[in-house]
Amino acid sequence: MASPSFTAPGILLVDKSPGLTSHDVVSRLRRILSTRRVGHAGTLDPMATGLLVMGINGATRLLTFFVGLDKTYTATIRLGESTTTDDAEGETLGRAPSEQLARVADTDIESAVATLTGEIMQVPSSVSAIKVGGKRAYARVREGETVALEPRPVTVSRFDITGIHRTDDGIDVDVVVDCSSGTYIRALARDLGFRLGVGGHLTALRRTRVGPFDIAEALVLDDTLPSDEATSLTSARLLEPADAAGRIFPRWQLDADEDVHLRHGRAAQLTAPGEGRFAAISPEGRLRGLVDAQAARVSILFNMSQESP
Repeated sequence: MASPSFTAPGILLVDKSPGLTSHDVVSRLRRILSTRRVGHAGTLDPMATGLLVMGINGATRLLTFFVGLDKTYTATIRLGESTTTDDAEGETLGRAPSEQLARVADTDIESAVATLTGEIMQVPSSVSAIKVGGKRAYARVREGETVALEPRPVTVSRFDITGIHRTDDGIDVDVVVDCSSGTYIRALARDLGFRLGVGGHLTALRRTRVGPFDIAEALVLDDTLPSDEATSLTSARLLEPADAAGRIFPRWQLDADEDVHLRHGRAAQLTAPGEGRFAAISPEGRLRGLVDAQAARVSILFNMSQESP
């Protein structure tokens, strides 16, 4: 007998396991919660682990506003070897001789990292999901094409070295990175190796933060649980839309009249508490929608009245 469809809206923080694609996580949640309405606010490569921000049912409409949040990663960069994908899943392009690696001092690595910190121009990895002529760059690479992507501005607000380990295969550099949305950690690994003249690629990547959402709150999906137990555990970890949106935007606590106006799309009847975007919260504490207030004009970005009674 099929499980009943799960209809409550919410945001779920998932700690993705290695080897899974982001779509795999979507598929598992669709099965666990018996709903097709599942989305995510930004992917992770299969080799990467860590935080995925998932939207369930009506809360998928919030994901658009979460995509541009800044992020934190922990990573390991292998200096001495470059690959076709700038990570460990690609084919080796070249290896630096051991004597050349021996000349790379810790202070050289620190200096090179400093040049990749702040507001920089970054050329994304050729196997990124960026579209080129309507097709993903990684798809073109898999078809044998040579893809050259244009540099784009990104902000790396923190690029801290937490460990340097010299091995027979190269130099492993453990790092923590705070960066703007759209920053490719694989590209940082590639560029660090290039600056040091020895090549480099990413061997481990874990996302630990997306905006105000932290990996400590995330759920690891367990395929070994019975379906009813998995559904109960997963649904219990959903963040209420009001909680999730209230972490990103200032909260506008609606009174009863304002709530009615917003539910019926009567923006002209609303007077916001200030300018900018607000999470509009009903008297019962539910997210009624997101609004944008500029001067005396209020625009409704979206209304969740159908999902929030």
